[in-house]
Amino acid sequence: MSAAPRARDLGIVIGEGTPGPVNGITDVAGVRVGHATIIEGDGRLVVGKGPVRTGVTVIITHDGDVWAEPLFAGATTLNGNGEMTGLEWIRESGLLTGPIGITNTNDVGKVRDALVSSAAASHDPGAVYWVLPVAGETYDGQLNDIAGRHVQAEHVAAALEAASGGAVPEGNVGGGTGMICHEFKVGIGTASRLLSAALGGWTVGVLVQANYGRRGLLRIDGVPVGEEIPVSEVPSPWGRERPGIASAERALGAGSIIGIIATDAPLLPHQCARIARRAPLGVARTGGLGSTSSGDIFLAFATGNRGMPPTEQEPDGERVLAVRGLTDRALDPLFEATVEATEEAIVNALIAAETMTGRDGITAHRLPHDRLVEVMRRHGRLRG
Repeated sequence: MSAAPRARDLGIVIGEGTPGPVNGITDVAGVRVGHATIIEGDGRLVVGKGPVRTGVTVIITHDGDVWAEPLFAGATTLNGNGEMTGLEWIRESGLLTGPIGITNTNDVGKVRDALVSSAAASHDPGAVYWVLPVAGETYDGQLNDIAGRHVQAEHVAAALEAASGGAVPEGNVGGGTGMICHEFKVGIGTASRLLSAALGGWTVGVLVQANYGRRGLLRIDGVPVGEEIPVSEVPSPWGRERPGIASAERALGAGSIIGIIATDAPLLPHQCARIARRAPLGVARTGGLGSTSSGDIFLAFATGNRGMPPTEQEPDGERVLAVRGLTDRALDPLFEATVEATEEAIVNALIAAETMTGRDGITAHRLPHDRLVEVMRRHGRLRG
């Protein structure tokens, strides 16, 4: 299966920074991504039977034992109508232990539980290890039988088994399978930035599961794409009412996004949190609002302080841990890289996605590439 097209394949270049080799979160050494995609059935919704348009995506944070070796991390929330498990301990300790899972709203608990099972399976019986997994979600119920809760432990296991470095599959895959953004089909997207040697040579990678936004608000590289390609031209999947969500509320751009930011810079926990707080600026550049019904949650982790002891390990010796951090002004290039990579990851998710018909014949149409190129060229923003 050939790789899905991306923004730069169409001549769309976001920002001024330089992407890493694969322009993805896996440009951070040791980071791996895996998906399990579930597409089953067609026609009328029958809860528990389908149609199913969902899945799970996992991010493995480094190349060691992620359950035994924590990393420094920090998180932020733009609007909190969503869920990401494990964040209270990250806020308390600044430590992330284990892989990260992303799925649909109703299956987030099952993904969290499956990650616990994965930890148990990878350690000897009786071994002591810390298990408080991170699992995040966005809503895919417009296309998917979300109440049927179709993501199972075997899907999480398959995503973990499939996790690899290199190019990351994007669009209608994994947790992004049934997602909608700016009233176009969307899904998983990723991008990265490589700082120059003079700025530290660090890499920043971002992966998003995007699921928010009104059509008219969509901006790509500053161009009002949503106004240029309105719902009168490409129909919206929200043409029918979403149960429990008023049409006026949807018109405000309701929805959610999960963003995971990785870097190899030697950051301390509060610096990771500062990095995470810049990701919503990339969302804003594409037209996100952080509306009341939106769950916009961002987690940043740093691999620049490896070899930290397990959380549950009894202290010995001097009980002192030697770590590194950046000076404040050295963070500014990382901030810029995070904003740019978040924006490009969202655009990549939009461009990679394919038209999908889900439950009750509801169709989410892809962002048409020919029209997008035409609009970008007319606005003088096509660089390739």
